Amino acid sequence: MRGGRMKLRDAPSESPALWRALPCPAAELRLDLVLPSGQTFRWKESSPGSWTGVLEGTVWTLRQERDRLWYTVYGGEAGADTDRLLREFFQLDVGLRELYRAWGAADPLFREAAKEFPGVRVLRQDPVECLLSFICTSNNHISRITAMIERLCGAFGRPLCHLGAQPFHAFPSLAALAGADAEARLRALGFGYRAKFVSGTARAITEGLSVEGLHQLRTVPYAEARRVLCTLPGVGTKQVADCVCLMALDKAEAVPVDTHVWRIARQRYGMELGSRSITPRAHQEIGDFFRGLWGPRAGWAQAVLFCADLHKGREPAVSQDGDKES
Repeated sequence: MRGGRMKLRDAPSESPALWRALPCPAAELRLDLVLPSGQTFRWKESSPGSWTGVLEGTVWTLRQERDRLWYTVYGGEAGADTDRLLREFFQLDVGLRELYRAWGAADPLFREAAKEFPGVRVLRQDPVECLLSFICTSNNHISRITAMIERLCGAFGRPLCHLGAQPFHAFPSLAALAGADAEARLRALGFGYRAKFVSGTARAITEGLSVEGLHQLRTVPYAEARRVLCTLPGVGTKQVADCVCLMALDKAEAVPVDTHVWRIARQRYGMELGSRSITPRAHQEIGDFFRGLWGPRAGWAQAVLFCADLHKGREPAVSQDGDKES
């Protein structure tokens, strides 16, 4: 049924034979907090409580009921392999309740902010998709980034299926994004100055670093992975590099610092940064402060506070340079 038209499955009760479940209490994962919070841009709430998106070239619908994470896949079969993919994507082997308790014991401000936001965990994404997606986040909003990534996949990605009238595509190949006309096509899709960075980084990976080299950054120290990423077009600053380190390269200590986190550090934690913008020095100081406070998974704790701010206030920009959030 690849590329075919299928019916969206809203809940396990409708077609129970097509759904599988993993044990997963809400304290360990909240889909409604994690999927729309700016870590990934490929999931939408397709019906109340159900989330549909693309993972590893397959379309999925996810739903949480009674301490179970239910899922169904379209155009393929669910089984042990899909269980494994979902567990890896959500990093379900990491015990979140214990981490919340440890962060709360070390930090009363975290404990208070996190009360209403259990189950916020960091995703483990494909490094290529994560990198190219976050290059699009400079001075941008989550809703606009999501629309950009959808246009990117629709124009360059392989068709997967239709759910009703909604088409779904795989994330584009590097070859497609490195093509001679890719930058012009991306500009026509509304990517603006980001077009040259997306196509430029696709070329830099295919002609230099390689996909294998990008994946191997999972095995090197955090500082080295960040250094390599910062050499790629459109990464340049530590914000995008830290997002990729945290969400794709297994660097749980990476603390992405955007205007939101910068303001949290100054206003809630009283950091005196000596600057009205996110300088490289301020970025390093904030990261070091939170790593000292929260420990080796500081990036995960930061994700909880970011999510809390996202839901309590207006949608923040996911900004590469930190200068805009309107």
